[in-house]
Amino acid sequence: MDFALNDEQKMMIDTIRRFIAEELHPLEDALENTGALPEADARRIHAKAKELGLYALNMPAELGGGGLSNLDRILCEEQFGHTTDMLIRRAFGNVYEPLLHCKGEQVERWLKPAIEGSRTCAITITESGAGSDAAGIKTHARRNEQGQWVLNGSKHFISDGIWSDFFLVSARTGEKEISMFMVDKGLPGFTVGKDQAMMGIRGTPHLELFFDNVVLEDVALLGEQGQGFKLAMGALNVVRLAQVGARAVGKATHVCEQMLTYANDRKQFNTRIGDFQMVQQMLADSVIEINAARWMVYHAAWMLDQGLDAREQIAMVKVHAAETLGRVVDRAVQVFGGMGFCKELPIERYYRDARIYRIFDGTSEIHRGVIAKSALKKGAVLFDVNR
Repeated sequence: MDFALNDEQKMMIDTIRRFIAEELHPLEDALENTGALPEADARRIHAKAKELGLYALNMPAELGGGGLSNLDRILCEEQFGHTTDMLIRRAFGNVYEPLLHCKGEQVERWLKPAIEGSRTCAITITESGAGSDAAGIKTHARRNEQGQWVLNGSKHFISDGIWSDFFLVSARTGEKEISMFMVDKGLPGFTVGKDQAMMGIRGTPHLELFFDNVVLEDVALLGEQGQGFKLAMGALNVVRLAQVGARAVGKATHVCEQMLTYANDRKQFNTRIGDFQMVQQMLADSVIEINAARWMVYHAAWMLDQGLDAREQIAMVKVHAAETLGRVVDRAVQVFGGMGFCKELPIERYYRDARIYRIFDGTSEIHRGVIAKSALKKGAVLFDVNR
């Protein structure tokens, strides 16, 4: 494994860093204060990202996407962590991998428009009774007398729902069978409910969705009937590594850089606070944990590029990166002192934003269970090239 960056990767990272600094950071305060991103700003950063080739980086190049390897995508996602969730979604796109199962008419109707950015989609798995237990969904689709699919049920905490033109909906199509459908917003019987106000990641909507006898065409079925749970879990694994693991590393790095700068500049008792040993311990622990999490993320991405099963590694990334972020921002509040608790600086926002990382896309407790079960069968070394 060689994680030394080549010139092309360095240029890609520099381009993203510059774009975030120039185009996205100036929008963060207003987004935090108002909880909304103006349409004109959303269109502008979307167009600029596309112009730079930064949209839909996870999609194949032959379809108009970035065509990146898993490791290259992770390098980009780490940089995305240096800004706010809502701005990431509008600028860089959120095109889900299950769409690659589109075929025939579906390609022109849903896949290509999503990659081009002319249509936005969201994935809907979570329900009031099915969070970490993704297999516990109650939403269902049944054939009517005319042979059409009829969708009934509800979803909640659906990120990006306001901006989305269509949704990837997981639904039961049998007692032990889950399928996935592409459901256009505006279909009769499809109602968008309230936006759930959140403690952090302001500006990103989290909606309730209700399906009351929504009639779907046959072409709305994504992949094969009964393949929905596999598609959903495959999508979640990618999200856990890229949008949680890598972004958590990027966000923790962003916070740590500000903490280091403050520790260098702030003086008490005529001494830089960075010279106090107890502050140094917080700084050192943050740097150690961030770099450990970074290598875990890179290693899991490398495994995927080698065609290896990385589910256990991704579970470890999800736990370690999310909890590292939480510890780093907590230390940052302590190092900044009263100013870290004050809304005048972004540290308190980072603190609130970080908390969800230990919950969404599978809680830390769920992933610890996965890791422990694997360890009990395989031992402490869950990846061994000699196996």
